[in-house]
Amino acid sequence: MEKSIKPLTDPSKPKVYIETYGCQMNVNDSEVILSILQDAGYVLTGDIDEASLILANTCSIRDNAEQRIWGRIEQFRLQKRRRAGVIIGIVGCMAERLKEKLLDSHVVDLVAGPDSYRTLPDLISKITPDTPQINVLLSHEETYADISPVRMDKNGVSAFISIMRGCNNVCSYCVVPYTRGSERSRNPETIVREAEELYANGYREVCLLGQNVDSYYWQDPDSADRNVNFAALLEMVAKVSPDLRVRFSTSHPKDISDEVIYTMAMYDNICKHIHLPVQSGSNAMLEKMRRKYTREWYLERVAKIRSVIPDCGLTTDVIAGFCGETEQDHRDTLSLMEEVCFDGAFMFQYSERPGTLAARKYTDDIPTEIKTSRLNEIIALQNRMSLESNEREIGKRHTVLIEGVSKRDPGQLFGRASNNKVCVFPSCGHKTGEYVTVEVTSCTSATLIAKTV
Repeated sequence: MEKSIKPLTDPSKPKVYIETYGCQMNVNDSEVILSILQDAGYVLTGDIDEASLILANTCSIRDNAEQRIWGRIEQFRLQKRRRAGVIIGIVGCMAERLKEKLLDSHVVDLVAGPDSYRTLPDLISKITPDTPQINVLLSHEETYADISPVRMDKNGVSAFISIMRGCNNVCSYCVVPYTRGSERSRNPETIVREAEELYANGYREVCLLGQNVDSYYWQDPDSADRNVNFAALLEMVAKVSPDLRVRFSTSHPKDISDEVIYTMAMYDNICKHIHLPVQSGSNAMLEKMRRKYTREWYLERVAKIRSVIPDCGLTTDVIAGFCGETEQDHRDTLSLMEEVCFDGAFMFQYSERPGTLAARKYTDDIPTEIKTSRLNEIIALQNRMSLESNEREIGKRHTVLIEGVSKRDPGQLFGRASNNKVCVFPSCGHKTGEYVTVEVTSCTSATLIAKTV
């Protein structure tokens, strides 16, 4: 999904235009890239027609994401035809996966993987019409901890903080370990400092990001006794200010610990929402996916969360039609969803990614029409459960952080409750960035309709 960006203008400097696709990690990476390029003399523009440097920060999680980028590359070709000297760069996960293949388009001048952003100014300086530049070396140390990202968000209320990079899980369907490298955690002091800077600049919510935040672990190289796990980090960030909300994403079911759950319960400003991707409700599929937990383990973790935080919002990811999935495997997924009753879900058909363990070991043998049928069943079930979940909120009161004006009605504001549910309510003189108490009066499957109290 392409994210909107906030242009910064200065007519005397070269301009960079950045398109961001994919996950929240990519959004944060674009902010790191912009920080590096600003130090090199560039300014951001929201107008592609005036940019001398055009970057697409890409995603490789699913094939359709890559196909979209190939389509954009053809649009970038028109920019090069119209304006001499325009530099086109592909950065991020797709750059890491496809490498030199991107240069074969004769449009792309620059290919940079997720661990090479510091080298962007040097790479750009070496580009000529006959010498494109590429750097896709993965690192075991790079976390960009010393770089203050230039925030691209429009509301100035909520910001992402990357706490770690890479992933060691190697789920069989997932390309992330091959495009983002091995897992490494960032110094917690730099994370807290970034949160403090954001709070001082008016932000009232931070979201801690990682491929698997629960496996965050930092050990002080100067002291073997000074170790920080994710629960400890959560507490450190929560203590920045009681007015600073703390969210995090994404959690891996095998690593969500009791310590994290109890830490969430201890602090009012740690939001009561966990995104806990299950992917499948079938033990056979979970084993083939290399998820390292069972259906029973997952349900036990959900039970623990709800016993400690009864009103905790729970969302998930689900894959339909993984290799060898039987009708019973699919029914197992539906039954798990029914048992948990998720508040929301990201739901996809399985998309084979070249180079992954699944692509090497298993046949993508579920016909497209069956994948589509199963996905539609999953979506229909989740829509029903989302509506039922929201209907249970009617009459309840929530503290909401106002994020902006409703797109449908300028007289309405919107924000999220602690459980991550979106609330829409009359403005009544309130402004973006304020906390407000609302009472839910009605709902849709996606939104709580409320009034201010």
